[in-house]
Amino acid sequence: MEIKNFINGIHQLNIQHFIGVPDSVLKPLCDYLNLHETDAHHRVPVNEGAAVALAAGYYLGSEQISCVYMQNSGMGNALNPIASLIHQKVYEIPMLFLIGYRGEPNQKDEPQHIFQGEITCPLLELLEIEYAIIDSDTDEKTYRELLKKAQSKLQEKKQFAFVIKKGSLYNDQKFNQENGFSFKREDAIQTILKQKQPSDLFITTTGKISREAYEQSNALYGEHKQLFLTVGSMGHASMIAQGVAAVNTNRRVFCVDGDGAALMHMGSMAFIADMQSHNLCHIILNNNAHESVGGMPTNCQNTSFAETAKVLGYAHVYHVENANELSDALAQARELNGPILIEVMVALGAREDLGRPKESAVMNKQSFMAAVKGE
Repeated sequence: MEIKNFINGIHQLNIQHFIGVPDSVLKPLCDYLNLHETDAHHRVPVNEGAAVALAAGYYLGSEQISCVYMQNSGMGNALNPIASLIHQKVYEIPMLFLIGYRGEPNQKDEPQHIFQGEITCPLLELLEIEYAIIDSDTDEKTYRELLKKAQSKLQEKKQFAFVIKKGSLYNDQKFNQENGFSFKREDAIQTILKQKQPSDLFITTTGKISREAYEQSNALYGEHKQLFLTVGSMGHASMIAQGVAAVNTNRRVFCVDGDGAALMHMGSMAFIADMQSHNLCHIILNNNAHESVGGMPTNCQNTSFAETAKVLGYAHVYHVENANELSDALAQARELNGPILIEVMVALGAREDLGRPKESAVMNKQSFMAAVKGE
């Protein structure tokens, strides 16, 4: 379905506000919203739960119903406000959801999406949210009938969801963001890994950062056993790293994070600062975008992670913009007690031929835990 027609159908429900977290399946939607919707009508909060809460606020303040979009993996973040805030047994706040369908049963996908795909529709049923699946065969007539169902539920002050399969929407116009930085993220990852010591441990966040770290480690050393490549659980790599650091106090632990992920659960930075783990170095590769799901802006471009970390109580903080500055910061960090925060400003974009790990998630876990044991 052409994205303009899809959006127009939603507008016909008297919905003007689009709030959500970018998703690769929903990229035609995200591109369109960034190109055609004003800031007043399109917002990208830090996580899906926050999107639901913001939409609830719009309704409470104006009676205007919002459309909230997300990848199905984000349903976990949205679960609490859906069940304890907007459900008809609580505040009866109507809302339309657009959910990108990753891990669709009987379709090949990455490991973090498989189980989520299996439980997507059952979870909506458990939450008492009526839904309809949009696929490449959904025509305009069918869509109009589904919009009537959605409208009926919204009028009852309930929620309705469109579960959207990959390839269901198309948009000829692509949104391209620039951030003004020239340091390539993969070059930054290479710089980080070049200073790796035999006792070091690395936790890399989900998405392209882990994929690039995997390829760079294999290129430099022929292996990646000291890397835990986080798949799924976006925003939680830093807490995984904190846990590893807490029980391996004689080893330096590096968390290689992304700005979108760090924003998603930013409270973790306060906890990390308070733990004062002397051996933890938290590196945030900041391109002001959700790179792994299409390069959509985070809408938090004015956030300085270095300044935030300083206020929260990280022992040392750095802000760098090129390989020399990063190398110097890493060298200094080795001589200092943490927690340490290094914010690295990087350009948007990744190699077209960027690969994916050949090993399973369980195999990566096993090799990393063997490295922790010194095997």
